[in-house]
Amino acid sequence: MGHSRGQSQLLMLLLVLLTHVQPRQGLERMDYVPRLWSATLAGRLTQSTFTLEQPRGLFSSPNISDRDTIWLVVARSNATQSFRAPESVEDSPAPADFPQSGYYLTLMAYRALYPGGQASSQLHVLRVGNDTRCATTTRGCNHPLPDSGPYRVKFLVMNDRGPVAETEWSTETRLPQAQALQVVRGAQSAGTVVIIAILSILLALLLTALVAVLTYTCFDSCRSTPISGPRETVSVRRYTTHDAFSTPAVGGS
Repeated sequence: MGHSRGQSQLLMLLLVLLTHVQPRQGLERMDYVPRLWSATLAGRLTQSTFTLEQPRGLFSSPNISDRDTIWLVVARSNATQSFRAPESVEDSPAPADFPQSGYYLTLMAYRALYPGGQASSQLHVLRVGNDTRCATTTRGCNHPLPDSGPYRVKFLVMNDRGPVAETEWSTETRLPQAQALQVVRGAQSAGTVVIIAILSILLALLLTALVAVLTYTCFDSCRSTPISGPRETVSVRRYTTHDAFSTPAVGGS
């Protein structure tokens, strides 16, 4: 009797726990792969940014509300397999944690910013890594990318209860890097040596001619100008003004 009573109490306790624990709703997987903008756009790929097409009209599912936030997940290509959607934005890493976490969330938006409909003449793009003013310690900062990658991205929809929907991962994106100037060291060809020798001879002849012209000009100028020698005497005539040294007349006339 006591054994059956204990079993009934245990079953009641399990029932209470099951009624209070709500299982997490599964993520809606959207059949969409983020892709780069067309190759005709200037600056589509730079050393710290890349440009995506906007996912216009994608988030019209009834499971997504106008208040849900839409994030772009930027991840290392080798970190996508271990990626798990965070329970909240506060649990997601900032760009400063990117070397350790392998991913971060950025470019927060709402689905009203990605409306569907006919294509217009406006340019609808998302430039990843385009904000140089925000601090890397701020969640959601769209800071320039640190290196060439490769990177992969996906869109993630979240609400107050956690993640709601997500897209597929994009293909790998590699950024171009500046090429260091390489100095070729080694033996020079015979033609290069001949050219250097000819240029050296011409430069020496030019300098010799310049010195000769300067010497001749200086010599000719000095010969045509009279120069007083130490034996030449210079006479100086002395004048006495009448008003200053005239003597008064003696006597009268």
